[in-house]
Amino acid sequence: MKRVLTIQDISCLGKCSLTIALPVISALGSETVILPTAVLSTHTMFKNFTVKDLSDQIEPIAAHWKSEDVHFDAIYTGYLGTVEQIDQIKELIQTFKTDATTVIIDPVMADNGKLYPAFDMDYVKKNAGLCASADIIVPNITEAAFMTGMEYKEEYDEAYIKEMLSRLNELGAKISVLTGVSLEAGKTGVMGYDSTTGEYYVYQNDKVPATYHGTGDLFSSTCVGEIMKGMDWKNAMRIAADYTAHTIEVTLSNPKKPWYGVDFEATIPMLLSMK
Repeated sequence: MKRVLTIQDISCLGKCSLTIALPVISALGSETVILPTAVLSTHTMFKNFTVKDLSDQIEPIAAHWKSEDVHFDAIYTGYLGTVEQIDQIKELIQTFKTDATTVIIDPVMADNGKLYPAFDMDYVKKNAGLCASADIIVPNITEAAFMTGMEYKEEYDEAYIKEMLSRLNELGAKISVLTGVSLEAGKTGVMGYDSTTGEYYVYQNDKVPATYHGTGDLFSSTCVGEIMKGMDWKNAMRIAADYTAHTIEVTLSNPKKPWYGVDFEATIPMLLSMK
């Protein structure tokens, strides 16, 4: 059985970050080890949430694992709350990464042309540096624009996406995948570039007219789980895109109209049957 370390926060209520990564990657057949960077009462779309930073626990936990000779087949990072945490995680990756370890980084920090609250350009630069430690990175277009210094565009063509992917690979990752790429009306999906082969990959599916918190985490976690099953990165991205879109559709049909996350619990059986 493969062993995946995922590093991100825990929102006790809210269906995102570790509360998505742990069940999804586990369901896909990998032992899932967690390293919480913070504990929040809810995700940040709720008002008056509480938060406890766990930066002081990262190094002691890593040291204990090292003393136990723990190894990981993959290391997957998501939301990291501070510049200091990024430095800690970069050191952890250097400690545990071997030739057999796949590092997948989702540089969660921005969307819709704007950085999330409390983040600044120093945080962007640190995330760009962290991406140099990765085999695969999966930013959205906003995050990629900040990290590459390119202009963020809501309307773009394939040439713009290819240039962005090229600049992302210059950060150091072997494979860069952009999420939320829409190359024709009514469609959305992903476009990736493998710098070792010079190969591009595009996958588009029908755009579901809704947005929910945590769908990026669902996509990335599915990719990680599929890659650990032996799926190549292109098919992993295809399955993750279709599964995320299907889960949004199922959530839209829920008569209770949940607003704070998607009903991925109901769709995991479908995920397990996807090829």
